[in-house]
Amino acid sequence: MADKKLKVTQVRSAIGRKQNQRATLKSLGLRKIRQTAEWDDNPQIRGMINTVRHLVTVEEVGS
Repeated sequence: MADKKLKVTQVRSAIGRKQNQRATLKSLGLRKIRQTAEWDDNPQIRGMINTVRHLVTVEEVGS
């Protein structure tokens, strides 16, 4: 599982969202729409993605 990566792309704005959702996007390294960040696949990142699942798209990238 550690060799898999997740490509997270912001597709919707954080304007008007709850503070914890804005903070989660920032922690994922996302601040603009269509900005992408790549993370190792682990439960902590999966939990963060779950918090903002309506604002991002996720692709699994095998490395």
